[in-house]
Amino acid sequence: MSVVCEIWFAFSWVLDQLPKLCPVKRVTDLSVLKERFESSEPNLRNPKKLSDLPGIDVFVSTADPDKEPPLVTANTILSILAVDYPVEKAACYLSDDGGSLVTFEALAEAASFARVWVPFCRKHKIEPRNPEAYFGQKRDPLKNKNSIRRRSDAYNAQTEIRAKKKQVELGVNPSEPIKVAKATWMADGSHWHGTWSSAEDGHSRGDHEGIIQIMLVPASAEPVFGNEVDEENLIDTTDVDVRLPMLVYVSREKRPGFDHNKKAGAMNALVRASAIMSNGAFILNLDCDHYIYNSLAMREGMCFMLDRGGDKICYVQFPQRFEGFDPNDRYANHNTVFFDVNMRALDGLQGPMYVGTGCIFRRVALYGFSPPRATEHHGWFGRQKIRKLLRKSKEKKKDEEDDEMLLPINGNQYEDDDAARASLAKQFGNSTSLIDSIAVAEFGGRLLHELRGKGCLGRPAGSLAVQREPLDASALAEAVSVITCFYEDKTEWGKRVGWIYGSVTEDVVTGYRMHNRGWRSVYCVTKRDAFRGTAPINLTDRLNQVLRWATGSVEIFFSRNNALCASPRMKFLQRVAYFNVGIYPFTSIFLLVYCVLPALSLFSGKFIVQTLDVTFGITLHDWWRNEQFWLIGGTSAHPAAVIQGLLKVIAGIDISFTLTSKSSATEMEKTSSPSYTSSDGQH
Repeated sequence: MSVVCEIWFAFSWVLDQLPKLCPVKRVTDLSVLKERFESSEPNLRNPKKLSDLPGIDVFVSTADPDKEPPLVTANTILSILAVDYPVEKAACYLSDDGGSLVTFEALAEAASFARVWVPFCRKHKIEPRNPEAYFGQKRDPLKNKNSIRRRSDAYNAQTEIRAKKKQVELGVNPSEPIKVAKATWMADGSHWHGTWSSAEDGHSRGDHEGIIQIMLVPASAEPVFGNEVDEENLIDTTDVDVRLPMLVYVSREKRPGFDHNKKAGAMNALVRASAIMSNGAFILNLDCDHYIYNSLAMREGMCFMLDRGGDKICYVQFPQRFEGFDPNDRYANHNTVFFDVNMRALDGLQGPMYVGTGCIFRRVALYGFSPPRATEHHGWFGRQKIRKLLRKSKEKKKDEEDDEMLLPINGNQYEDDDAARASLAKQFGNSTSLIDSIAVAEFGGRLLHELRGKGCLGRPAGSLAVQREPLDASALAEAVSVITCFYEDKTEWGKRVGWIYGSVTEDVVTGYRMHNRGWRSVYCVTKRDAFRGTAPINLTDRLNQVLRWATGSVEIFFSRNNALCASPRMKFLQRVAYFNVGIYPFTSIFLLVYCVLPALSLFSGKFIVQTLDVTFGITLHDWWRNEQFWLIGGTSAHPAAVIQGLLKVIAGIDISFTLTSKSSATEMEKTSSPSYTSSDGQH
């Protein structure tokens, strides 16, 4: 049994080491990005000196205001609104899967405070741009919750009084109890459409209508400068652009009996709503506790997406960095080996895995489309490479896979091809606005003509330096319709399109599917951490986190997402890395066996190793005693010897040693052992 365990440990070690053979370190040059996409002088293509960078939609997800305090979420939102990226090209969406009024009003307060905070950040160029992290203050995250409760109690009391008056007018016995729904009220005196504290029908967790509220409207294309200091303006912003990115609150519809697919379902709802409202060609997703620590992080990611060969990149993953926990890191929250070794090594293959947050996606890659070109790996260890150009052609090739989704050749192809539009409707749903946005997003993510690859299409410089179309009531209504419970029925959402369902580790599966289609990813390690978040501060939370990851890995191993079923477009060592993700939890079985075997040996009398080979000249007992005392000495005498040696060298203190007795064990027993004799001389 011990031999089997050793073989497994060796096998798992090989799986872990093989993908580490090609580490890569990447460096960006932001000055080149600025020179290429943000001209300092007007020209024929860009007379107003507008930014030619593509749009980015930032997704932030939260689900429970008790476990994820609204104050933490608000600070994350403020760090996003103050990011150093063209204001008119950025939009922020908060997904509140709990439908909580606390979160809604916290976001409203954050939007109000942003009018002062964001110009302050731009004026003084401060870092980080999270107010709590910058000022180092701690506040009560439930402060707003109490005010909401008091307000709701007052409104509910008035409602109950009116109900009693009506009862008297109708001649009903006043002693009979009145059942009045305990609603949660908004500041304007209207019912909150989301979750009520009393959990009434249609207003409980998991049973409420969809909500979309624009907190900050889209910014104009040209800069707007502020005013001098006065009674209303606390700081001088005459030379500061005071525009703010668009900010939207989203709470998807939830009804009993529906599988809402947790975070993956919430992310897909944001993908659809944002496609109709802002349709950024790229998407950055963050957890509610992961704020932007480096205001240039989005520009760093765009350096890879918009560089030569960037049209094959599906996402740019940033490392996770944490703060606010035990400085000794007793629970290994830093995950340094994974983020600084494994992920760098994967970057030399087909790219790092998606880890759930701090990742910039190409929108069309999330839509399930194949890359414009890919390489298939055949033969032993994928040594035989076949390069394929994957662009939509007028006639479908016979050998083309049925589930292949190819990018369009031009932006208006779907308008002319009814069959293609019908196919997209089956995959993406019946929203015409959503389908029309696909080609626009694909065009926005293209490379410039001079950077495009062979056989691929680009876009002319200055083509994105335009004003975003204003939102109207019809667009908002369409966005609400795509976050309903029924929209995903009989579509490919969660199966091929968007975040993939069916696993608690939807992040790994989503990244795996993209790599399996031939996309590659990039690992972006910045000098200043791009994002920072919080980590479990106690052992229970940490173990629960590890349990969830391991459970997801087991699910992956026993599903079609097992790397053994990967397509030829995935590199061999990339397959090994994904296979290791699915198989590592099973090592615990052999580890437990290895821990139990010595204890069983004490009962059976049969040990794992009977004797050592005589060629070593020692017995197992001798070897064990040597190792045993090495440990004892290493934790007692050896440190004392180091201290004494340093004192002698540095301070000149001479240490007196106690002589060791040279007497044999037999002599020591004779001289030191007392004699127990009887009076008659018998023992």
